[in-house]
Order: sequence, then C-alpha cells, then structure tokens
Amino acid sequence: MRRRLINSTLAVVLVVIAVFGVSLIVVETRTITSSAQESVESDAVRLVSVVGSRLTAGEGVSPELLSEQFGLERYARVEIKGRPTIELGTRPTDSVISYTAKGDRGERVTVEEPRSAVTEEVGRTLLIIGTVAFLCVIAAVLLAVRQANRLTSPLTDLAETAERLGSGDPRPRHKRYGVPELDRVADVLDSSAERIARMLTAERRLAADASHQLRTPLTALSMRLEEISATDDLDTVKEEANIALTQVERLTDVVERLLTNARDPRIGSAVAFDLDEVVKQQLEEWRPAYRSAGRAIVHSGKQHLHAVGTPGAVAQVLAALIENSLMHGGGTVAVRTRVTGNQAVIEVTDEGPGVPADLGARIFERTISGRNSTGIGLAVARDLAEADGGRLEMLQQHPAVFALFLSREPTTRAQRPEDEERPIR
Repeated sequence: MRRRLINSTLAVVLVVIAVFGVSLIVVETRTITSSAQESVESDAVRLVSVVGSRLTAGEGVSPELLSEQFGLERYARVEIKGRPTIELGTRPTDSVISYTAKGDRGERVTVEEPRSAVTEEVGRTLLIIGTVAFLCVIAAVLLAVRQANRLTSPLTDLAETAERLGSGDPRPRHKRYGVPELDRVADVLDSSAERIARMLTAERRLAADASHQLRTPLTALSMRLEEISATDDLDTVKEEANIALTQVERLTDVVERLLTNARDPRIGSAVAFDLDEVVKQQLEEWRPAYRSAGRAIVHSGKQHLHAVGTPGAVAQVLAALIENSLMHGGGTVAVRTRVTGNQAVIEVTDEGPGVPADLGARIFERTISGRNSTGIGLAVARDLAEADGGRLEMLQQHPAVFALFLSREPTTRAQRPEDEERPIR
C-alpha cells in the first residue's frame, strides 16, 4: 500500500508537470519575445516623437541631447534628411530584434536589441520553471511517503484498538476496499459498531439531561442576581446572596450527580433528609418567577416529614414539576405533602386545563411535550425519582396532579400533635 501511494502520487505530479510545464515554457518564451519586440517598438516610437518635436520647434538634435532626455539603453539610429546620422549606444553584431519608426518630416528612427538578451531571459525563466518542477517532485515524494506512513501504520493500530474496545454481537457492514489494512479495519469496526452506537446514545442522553437539569438552577440563580442588582438595601443583598450561594451548592450537587450517574448509574447517595427544607427551598426559588407571571404558589399538608433519598435529586424532581406547572398550567400552583403507608408524597397541582388526553399515557416519554419545549423534563424527573428508589406518577389529568412518592425514614417516636396535616402559609 505504501508503494502504491508513493508511485501513484509521483506519477500524478510528473504528468501535471509535463503537461503544464511544457505549456508554461511555450507561453513564457512567446511572452518574453513579444514583450521584447513591443519594448523595442515603444522605444522607437518615443524617440521619433522626441526628434519630431525638436525639429518642429526648430531646435537642434544631438546625440548628447537625445541620450540625456531619452536615456535609451538599446542601440538606436536616427536618420534626418540633410543631416548626419546619429547613433546611440553600441550596435549589436549578432541577430537582433529591431523596429523602424518614421516621423512626419521624413526622419527615421531604428531601435535594435540583441536577440541574446531575449535568449538569456528565456533561459532564466526555464531555470526557474525547472527548479520549481524539481521542488514539486521532491515535495510530492515526501508527501507521498508521509501519507503512506499515516495511512498504513495508524490503520493497523486503529484496528487493534477497535478490536480491544469492541464487544457484543457483530453488525457486519459487508464493505471491503481490496486493501489488507483497510479490510482489517472494516472487520474490526463490524464487530464494535454496535457498542460504539450504544456509547454515543448514552453520551447524547447525558448531554440532554445535563442541559435540562442545569437550566433550572441557573435560571433561579439568575433571578437572584437580578434581585441583588436591582436593590440598594444591604440586608436584602445579603439575604439574596445567601440564597444564591445555596443555589450554587445545588448546582454543584447536580453536576456531581450527573457525573456520578455517567460513570455508574447504580451508585447512589440516598440519605434521610428533612422534606420540608427541600419544599421550602423550591418555593423560595420559584416565587419570583410566579410573581412575574401574575400567579401564586402555595404549600399545604403535613409538616416535619422525613424521607430517604438524595436531596439534590428530589429538589430537581420538584423543580421540574413546578416549572412544568408554570409553563403549561394556570392559576395557583399548590404543593401538598402527605403520608400514605410508609411513603412520603409530594403532590403538585394547578388550576390549568390539565394534560391533553392524547398525551396522558405518554407524558413521561422523552420528546413528548404539549408545547414547544424540550419534552425531556418529566422523563428526566422520573429517572431521578426511580434512581432514589421512589416513583413519579400522574394521579390526575384534569386538572393535572403529579405526585412524587418517597420512602419514609423509620422512626420510633410517637407522632407529635403538630405533625397533623394542616395548611402552611
């Protein structure tokens, strides 16, 4: 394969040089000759013009005057009726290029240039063309050798690497190239294509989930920063800054969780946590957005609930539900906490039209959305809930009621009277 590349590249370069080089030599030779002839004619015409203007003005014409005014480098002969012939420069002895110009008063000017000057110019041009052609051949050989090395040895290495990475059932492409190295690569790619496809799918899903999960905390953080920039009250600035720092911590937690799930989805960090703190945090973050939309968000239900899970993931699920109500729902959004069996439940409902009937059974599928949104918010939320051992369900379509079920922390103490279900303002 290496020899084929070198020979083919060199053959193409030689053909190109032969075709264009010969044509260039012919064109340049004719151009130089024509240019010399035109230059001689131009000098003769200019010189006869000068002589004619002097004669018309009644002024004398001398070799010194013509040499001073004209500065002619070629040999020139000026013939004027009734006057001696004037010669400028040295007359060439070999073959020449000449031209004779005639004036209105019968004066004649002949300019000659030795053909050897043209031959020297053509020789210099041929030398330049030959040098360039030689350099092109050397460059072509070096490039061909480099390309051959880049295509043979790396392809063999790539085949060995792909063979180590490949796994699973083979999916043959049945495409061969007639070159041993390329055929080897094709064989290995056939066996590893399916696994590579799965890896790419997982990467795309991670990117989509990351963009969606990071969008909500970034939006909340942006709103807090806007509150800080719009106020001059130092206490308000401190309060908003503390909330912003909390949101930054949440954002960091989201990133770490995404990276952890990308490495190994089975790894979890479920702990017992205070559910009220997560709900309160989300209400504080989303109230500015609801106020801007002219809507309200309220919380009611049982207090002092504890659940087992990942606080950051639960916050993300709750944020997805609240954001979904803000974008697709209407009226007041109610967040209600309750207990059913050994599970803590967070319900989110609003006064909007609810979920369309044709989307009810597919609302948690990716790319399914009632409006022009990404369609992955509820799908990601369900995945997060299931990763924590919980579940996310739609309890009602009209109006929409979504519920997050989480395991409760086992407790031995008696339930206090203040734990009874009551509205929270």
